[in-house]
Amino acid sequence: MPSFTEQTLDGWRKPASETEEQKISNAISMIKDAIKAHDNLKDLTIEFIIQGSYGNNTNVKIDSDIDVCVMLTDTVFCAYREGASDKDYGYTTGTTNYSDYRSWVISAIVTKFGAENVITGNKSIKIKSNSFHVHADVVPAFQFRNYKYEKNNNPKDYYEGIKFYSSDNTEVINYPKRHISNGILKNDQTLRRYKRTVRLYKRIKNKMIEDGIPVSSNIRSFLIECMLWNIPNQIFTNSKTWNDVLRESIISLYNSTKTEEGCKSWLECSELIYLFHSLRKWNRADTNSFLLQMWQYLEYR
Repeated sequence: MPSFTEQTLDGWRKPASETEEQKISNAISMIKDAIKAHDNLKDLTIEFIIQGSYGNNTNVKIDSDIDVCVMLTDTVFCAYREGASDKDYGYTTGTTNYSDYRSWVISAIVTKFGAENVITGNKSIKIKSNSFHVHADVVPAFQFRNYKYEKNNNPKDYYEGIKFYSSDNTEVINYPKRHISNGILKNDQTLRRYKRTVRLYKRIKNKMIEDGIPVSSNIRSFLIECMLWNIPNQIFTNSKTWNDVLRESIISLYNSTKTEEGCKSWLECSELIYLFHSLRKWNRADTNSFLLQMWQYLEYR
């Protein structure tokens, strides 16, 4: 018999509670108000991207903190195909540099939340939770325009992402909007089971940790979302119960991650970055071990 009944799993596949949702909403509103009130930021064109588990609608109670990207669009970073440059697309050097922009965002957040409640991390500005709002990670970024696949010098034909530099000067590029839209598409194609299964994996992982299973800290929510995004849709649609979905998805993922060859072509949900590469905190071996742990924990045969 599986470890958990269908009734239990059906409860776990649901998002965070209404109370948590309100605390998330409060945090987002306060961050927006902070940015809009800052003298150096209030007149800039800034877009707020709610990313991470909440932005992708895969959050569960224990990880219902939020990730907010504060994306500047007045000044952008670009990447071009070989031989192309700013002048081919009519761009000139911007008037705002990233270091200044990041410092302004930090100042705005500290002014709003208080220095005692803010920690400046390597990549994000971390806001401590309280009874009114959840923990939040704020990422200052410039809009990133990827023209590498464009051949006709059309300034409107680009993949939109974000780009920023960590405090140790590491360049970070990702594509949160594409991640969100591709996740919605996968969910629609799988009878809304993709995101529910992501929540199940997260809740089971958390329960495993509670029960003393030594789950690697490298098994991140982002990894779970992306690896489930890479499996065939029929695994979700052909299964009749949540235990069936879990059993078949674990088998598929475990077999694929046995070797480098089996998952080397896996992509993030954005379809623009490989899921496994040398700079990741996670790796194939950790992922494969976690899937075996999960299978054993669920007492599948």
